[in-house]
Amino acid sequence: MRTLLPSHTPATVTTAARRRHVIHCAGKRSDSFSIGSSISDWQSSCAILSSKVVSQEQSDSLISAVNNNGAGISDLNLVPFNNNNKSIQSKKPLSISDLSPAPMHGSNLRVAYQGVPGAYSEAAAGKAYPNCQAIPCDQFEVAFQAVELWIADRAVLPVENSLGGSIHRNYDLLLRHRLHIVGEVQLPVHHCLMALPGVRKEFLTRVISHPQGLAQCEHTLTKLGLNVAREAVDDTAGAAEFIAANNIRDTAAIASARAAEIYGLEILEDGIQDDASNVTRFVMLAREPIIPRTDRPFKTSIVFAHEKGTCVLFKVLSAFAFRNISLTKIESRPNHNVPIRLVDEANVGTAKHFEYMFYIDFEASMAQPRAQNALAEVQEFTSFLRVLGSYPMDMTSWSPSSTFSL
Repeated sequence: MRTLLPSHTPATVTTAARRRHVIHCAGKRSDSFSIGSSISDWQSSCAILSSKVVSQEQSDSLISAVNNNGAGISDLNLVPFNNNNKSIQSKKPLSISDLSPAPMHGSNLRVAYQGVPGAYSEAAAGKAYPNCQAIPCDQFEVAFQAVELWIADRAVLPVENSLGGSIHRNYDLLLRHRLHIVGEVQLPVHHCLMALPGVRKEFLTRVISHPQGLAQCEHTLTKLGLNVAREAVDDTAGAAEFIAANNIRDTAAIASARAAEIYGLEILEDGIQDDASNVTRFVMLAREPIIPRTDRPFKTSIVFAHEKGTCVLFKVLSAFAFRNISLTKIESRPNHNVPIRLVDEANVGTAKHFEYMFYIDFEASMAQPRAQNALAEVQEFTSFLRVLGSYPMDMTSWSPSSTFSL
């Protein structure tokens, strides 16, 4: 994939910017000095120790004066308390609100997303956490790391689209990082073909967008009769930004209407997605999981690697079917730790089997006994099992007419 976006975009959290937020510790803290310390270190140590002695003596004299029935109180220069004294500012005592965790929604949350302003991920972040502070990141992995390094409180990342399928990169990152899925949001997607003002479609030689954007508009681009090269970039809004920043007049971008507005492009064709019911599913990630509940529909996401044997995957799926648990998704990804398994068979030779990790979403809460019993049975047939999250399902209704143009 060719990346056309400039790497020095100021509004984007990059790896270099991320390092500025990290404080590195050079070694363990210690109040003692080794024999090989320099003279300056020894002098500094002596100064610190002497200051501790002086402060201790002052503290002892203060305690002695106060405990001596008022003797020496005049020497302490205490400020007499009265309501008219403006020099004393009473402090508000701590309350339970001062100790409460960050709110789940609202303007206090910092939410990381992949892309630049105008991206669909930004719209998804705004739908998941209204009035949040959206933090753009140049790569999916940067968004994961932004949450892990406390630069952001949440991350909102796409995992699948109704036309383009799964975003495999994020499934791999879910396994690599230790963040938890705490929610999901489904965002209807409305694509536009855009270019610089005055550019006509017949003069275009190239169309750029995110791979998912190109895949979701493939048939429509063919119907428009555009004999153009199709080139993938990091994100949809980034394609629009690239055209505007470099004043490229033979290239169009597939992005949102808001991206066209932000970067001053003209919409040549509106609603060019192949299906009007084009929806992308995003997951919301946090450092800590949420407590599963049973008072509303929940979804649980897991990943596992199966043990060697016959019909293992069938046995795993039967654990859910037996308890009437509906699966909403099953995805297989190569097991990077053990990509190939060798199987010796007599008189046949050595067979090579590909090893996979399986991702499953099912409609049940981990607070329900049937979900707990199903995973207990699944664990008998797996060499690795991890719950990625148990979270509320997105039950908001939508229609093609209410498609987001952000």
